[in-house]
Amino acid sequence: MAIATPAVTLDQEINPWEAQSARFDFAARKLNLEPNLWKVLSTPSREIIVHFPVTLDSGQIEMFTGFRVQHSIARGPCKGGIRYSPDVTLDEVRALASWMTWKCAVVNIPFGGAKGGVICDPKKMSLGELERMTRRYTSEIIDFIGPEKDVPAPDVNTNEQTMAWIMDTYSMHMGHTVTSVVTGKPLNIGGSRGRLEATGRGVLVVCDESLRYLNMPIDSCRVVIQGFGNVGSNAARLMMERGYKIVGIAERDGGLANPNGIDIHQLIEYKYRNGTILGFRGAEAMPSEELLVSECEILIPAATENVITSRNADQIKARIVVEGANGPTTAVADEILADKRIFIVPDILANAGGVTASYFEWVQDRQGYFWKEAIVNEQLETILRDSFDDVVRYAEAHNVNNRIAAYMLAIDRVAFTIKQRGIYA
Repeated sequence: MAIATPAVTLDQEINPWEAQSARFDFAARKLNLEPNLWKVLSTPSREIIVHFPVTLDSGQIEMFTGFRVQHSIARGPCKGGIRYSPDVTLDEVRALASWMTWKCAVVNIPFGGAKGGVICDPKKMSLGELERMTRRYTSEIIDFIGPEKDVPAPDVNTNEQTMAWIMDTYSMHMGHTVTSVVTGKPLNIGGSRGRLEATGRGVLVVCDESLRYLNMPIDSCRVVIQGFGNVGSNAARLMMERGYKIVGIAERDGGLANPNGIDIHQLIEYKYRNGTILGFRGAEAMPSEELLVSECEILIPAATENVITSRNADQIKARIVVEGANGPTTAVADEILADKRIFIVPDILANAGGVTASYFEWVQDRQGYFWKEAIVNEQLETILRDSFDDVVRYAEAHNVNNRIAAYMLAIDRVAFTIKQRGIYA
């Protein structure tokens, strides 16, 4: 079933908060959600905006703006990444925080949703400038984060080094080492084995489950992946090793295609050496826009929001779309894909491997006992398989598509917890 959306401009269509709200409202209506709970869940509980100075290498002072939005603490501490980008907006961070609430509920882990970001261009900043900005941003939001409050993680243009700086800054203020304040850290300071590739591994698991559900074979399955960062590259490598044929990789600056399959091990090595996939000799150059609408069984948007919109959704030829990124499909595009009967594995399920492994890291830090990688992967795969089954069964029972089923399941779980706890007013 498609989402009934009024006519909207492209700017409205690609606004992530509007997209999240459209899906939430549709799912809440299908659930007959109580009006009071609707009010509580449709609004973030806290929005923090900070403006802070950072000394650049030149000696000049630059002012930066950062955000941290906490959507819900009903099921546990907030959880969500921090991104660095010139395009960060409050609406984007609001939407991502809400998606994190639903994502954690879909895979049934005891977190609520949060997200953070700083408006900056990290590609134009030195390592020292990034460290000083990260530490100052952390100090600005320090009263609102912590192992029992809100646990940040890496996101776009942040990584385990960023998390190490946040953890150290927080620990210096607390007067003792607090490893569980962030996840996605380096292994030797409380990180978890398997965390780095967890989102990509989760994408593999839900692809496997989709083929099983649709009774399709792996060995003839052609895959196009948009984005070759952490999620896309790990998903591509793991899927190739499983027997999938990766026939296309699309990046912002161009794409690659090979109908016989791209050797992902060689491509990862090539990108590491050259900083780009362009020029790789194991595939032909192809515009990324063409790759998105090329013939394949599985399309995996694994980079940023708003990749599939009203402008290209009617040209999508994939049988299955697995959303490795957050918000890659607009609400208007959802209707078009539904009419084409494309099987969607929505972002709040498809890329939940990362937050699931982050939950494992948080647990390990709090216990002071660390698991073998095989255990992390086994637990991750079990949770995602069970969650996939929960979503498709919910979709069948309520005669809705997978995205709305995932939202309905998540909203139902969070609303039930709020009813049990009661409203403190």
